[in-house]
Amino acid sequence: MSDRPRVAVFRPNDERIESAIETLESIGATAVPDPMLEIEPTDAVPESGAKFVILTSKTGVELVSAAGWEPTTETLCCIGPKTAAACEAAGWTVDLVPDTYTSRGLVSLLVDRVSGQTVEVARSDHGSPVLTDGLSDAGALVHETILYRLTRPASAGRSVELAATNELDGAAFTSSLTVEHFIEAAVERGIKDEALAGLDHAVVGAIGPPTAETAAALDIDVDIVPTEATFDRLATAVVDRINERNI
Repeated sequence: MSDRPRVAVFRPNDERIESAIETLESIGATAVPDPMLEIEPTDAVPESGAKFVILTSKTGVELVSAAGWEPTTETLCCIGPKTAAACEAAGWTVDLVPDTYTSRGLVSLLVDRVSGQTVEVARSDHGSPVLTDGLSDAGALVHETILYRLTRPASAGRSVELAATNELDGAAFTSSLTVEHFIEAAVERGIKDEALAGLDHAVVGAIGPPTAETAAALDIDVDIVPTEATFDRLATAVVDRINERNI
């Protein structure tokens, strides 16, 4: 192992992986970029006429903005500050952002507001049912529009091979799907047990409770879940824990 801890990151191969690399480098780590998500737009836009519109990612905002969609009289809700910032960059006013940047946080924010109201949820094909089910249980009339599909790039798997040879100090999982794709890549290579063993020796971070739950279901022990669901907090928590172990 080098003096700088090696931390795998799995964000899509665009400015997000570049930002993740910069963040890790700035806090004294060496990033191991291994994009586990590829975005396939559907060219859909949110349905009109809803009282509330929920957008759950920067990607979704950029896609619908490029397609010419914009909010009118709807109450515009975003899952977190990065999604909200993308909306504001598009010239839109964001009305509601939860304190906890998760599907559960959105449900908690809206549960007393949506009974009998139409709610449009515009997101990827792997959105958590926690959001749509929670809003339906609160009495909302929920419609979901799939803006893009998330697939695993053919090139994904470098981190799996490094984990299997015990060459990773940390891993920063940013969604349940990145966890699932990591395991799929390990199975394809016939090194699932070795990769899991490598993660056991590393510090594993999950960006939020749903990601941590997926990891646990797939036999990955999670060491860190940051109090705020942002990559910066996740990366810092993972690197801090690695450094603590090395003292």
